[in-house]
Amino acid sequence: MTLLRDIRGNPLSGANDAAAANYLEGLGRLNLFIGDPVVSAEASTAEAPGFVMGHVLRAWLFLLSTEAPAWVPARESWAAAKDLAMTTQEAGHVAAIGHLLDGRWHQAARVLEDVAIAHPRDMLALQVGHQLDFFTGQSRMLRDRIARALPFWSPDTPGRHALLGMHAFGLEEMGEYAAAEAAGRAAVDLEKRDAWAQHAVAHVLEMQGRTQDGIVWMRADPEAWSHESFFAVHNWWHLALYHLELGETEEVLRLFDGPIYGARSQVMIDMLDAAALLWRLHLRGIEVGDRWQAVADAFAPHATAGNYAFNDMHAMMAFVGAGRADLAAQLLATQQTAMVGAGDNASFTRDVGHPVTRAIQAFGDGRTAEAVRLIRPARASASRFGGSHAQRDVLDLTLIEAAFRAGEHALEAALAAERVAAKPASPLAQLFARRAASA
Repeated sequence: MTLLRDIRGNPLSGANDAAAANYLEGLGRLNLFIGDPVVSAEASTAEAPGFVMGHVLRAWLFLLSTEAPAWVPARESWAAAKDLAMTTQEAGHVAAIGHLLDGRWHQAARVLEDVAIAHPRDMLALQVGHQLDFFTGQSRMLRDRIARALPFWSPDTPGRHALLGMHAFGLEEMGEYAAAEAAGRAAVDLEKRDAWAQHAVAHVLEMQGRTQDGIVWMRADPEAWSHESFFAVHNWWHLALYHLELGETEEVLRLFDGPIYGARSQVMIDMLDAAALLWRLHLRGIEVGDRWQAVADAFAPHATAGNYAFNDMHAMMAFVGAGRADLAAQLLATQQTAMVGAGDNASFTRDVGHPVTRAIQAFGDGRTAEAVRLIRPARASASRFGGSHAQRDVLDLTLIEAAFRAGEHALEAALAAERVAAKPASPLAQLFARRAASA
């Protein structure tokens, strides 16, 4: 039987034509963050149970959720794939999945790095590797994993927009803002539904303090980046950050009650954004009513997960906001166990996750001096537990507010000056500077 290949020349061992078509549909949905790629992956293996990459795609889709329960179906797909006949390239994917299932995030990313070096048009290896770099805070690899592959993608290679969008985000995380913005806008010009590229430009404008430009960018064509997108909430969150920067809290709450958390999503990335936005409002002293309760309820089943420290910090925000001391205690106890466990999350939690999660709890309890003490040494290495600069900015915002409330005004002034230097046009940075001067 002739070995089928995908539209970029990658092998599809065990596939028939129908399975290959479903697989490519699922991969395309992942590239755009639209629809339900899991359905497509499952359709591909229903057509051809021996199709390696169909099982691989399904496993990666569950693992990228970072939700502990998702490890169960991911392991099922890995088990279905691991003894099938496959190429060395496909075996790299299977090996990387095995590493991540065992908690070896960095090793999984490294194996996919080698796959993409040998096969630079392996879209799945590049995109999953890019996401793993994001989850582990590897800013340089966010950029360079994709930069290495770009010369092998001609302008007419299918899916080139996704490469440009990923490269844009990596450039942004490395502070190369002009190049990042150009790459992101080029990606959206190629494919207006590319939600990751849309968000890469949003990050650039956020980091540069170009608030009005950000609002214009996000409001120009929200239908394109939000329709059927499982990344829509995060992009709405970016829009809300711009409005919060301007002090337009009514609009922020409208966005929260509508596209951000009106549906009360149980999907982890949506829950993270909901908690992070409410916490930023909390830091500004803005009353959010009973909104915390729904977010805390969504996080409750994850209080004992202990699989990813970045999620823990956001769960604590929700538990503090909702006054759920019982869940907060469960979360901290779970982190104690995680820190002595196997796998990379032990160091994610020990080095960053546990101290900042305790700091969030301390701030909520009014122990602001303790929050300052816990955040200060952790924030310089906070990238080690993942997220973007924009997401981790919540630590800086909490530190500034904690220093103010603790009466540590010299530190408050220093942090305000630091923020003004980074974002001279930022209304919030100027507000912090004025408040520090008054103190």
